[in-house]
Amino acid sequence: MAIGSGLGAQLGIAAETTYGTFVAPTKFIEFTKESLVLKKTTAQSAGVAAGRLMPLSSRRVVTRREVSGSIDLEIANKGMGLLLQALMGTSVTPVQQATSTAYLQTHTLASVAGKSLTIQKGVPLTTGTVTDKTFLGCKIISGEFACEVGGMLTGSFEFDGKDCDEGQTLAVAAYSNMAPFHFGQMALKTGAYGTETALDGIRKVSVKIERPQDVERFYANQSALKKEPIENDQVKITGTLETDYVSTALDDLHTSDAATSLVWEFIGPNIASTYAETFRITLPAIRLDEGPPAVDGFGVVKPTFNFTALFDGTNVSKIEYMSTDVTI
Repeated sequence: MAIGSGLGAQLGIAAETTYGTFVAPTKFIEFTKESLVLKKTTAQSAGVAAGRLMPLSSRRVVTRREVSGSIDLEIANKGMGLLLQALMGTSVTPVQQATSTAYLQTHTLASVAGKSLTIQKGVPLTTGTVTDKTFLGCKIISGEFACEVGGMLTGSFEFDGKDCDEGQTLAVAAYSNMAPFHFGQMALKTGAYGTETALDGIRKVSVKIERPQDVERFYANQSALKKEPIENDQVKITGTLETDYVSTALDDLHTSDAATSLVWEFIGPNIASTYAETFRITLPAIRLDEGPPAVDGFGVVKPTFNFTALFDGTNVSKIEYMSTDVTI
């Protein structure tokens, strides 16, 4: 029997082979909050009948069902592969580093066609009984990462899903011995691609990756459920750099509108040999949209630079993840 509050909740995820077809969860993620819910569209018959003062309950129908919501969590040194794959699109197999216990996942930007998840949520009643809500056909619409002074590296993933199934057996949650990435491990580098150097004065970084998709694919013969969303716009990657004004490096890039490569990385404890726990986002070309320094008092000037990532014509944006995970 679980604790009858959020302390007894769980989230399990698995990659689907076929969109919207249940796969028993194989990974269990630690999360800070979630908002996954079934959304239904109803219609009420309103025919006139002599003397009837209210609509008939028997004539209310459900005309469509879908899932929406988000999951917020701390990015940990294990167990993040399925979420990163669903966000970025590349089918990834972790690559063993030499003969060590370190495995590298390289998630390059690609189409997300066929990349959907089953997400099973366990929600405790006050009695301690944990109810099952299994969300099928969950596609990531956006993922945002952020870290600031004194904080953890956090992730927020927005989902669109096909349906909610409450008839599955709730999987027994099992967790790896995980640790979060944090500000003390953070580095930010800019410059020419492949030779980026550390940038001073960075206090907070955020990167948002949006995967626009047509989520309104409701057709006849689908029993009020949607078909798999299809990408319907280019990927949008944006972010912010909150700084102290220690140099004009970013200010000059804003003024000239020149491009620079950006590497945002977290290097954790050593796994084996020369390989360490790593989370790294590489954006080969960013351009600064806003952020000229402004003086608003006696304190240190603290400009915030907003940027947009673009394709440099050769190198693809990617997320690298080094862990002991043999599979994603």
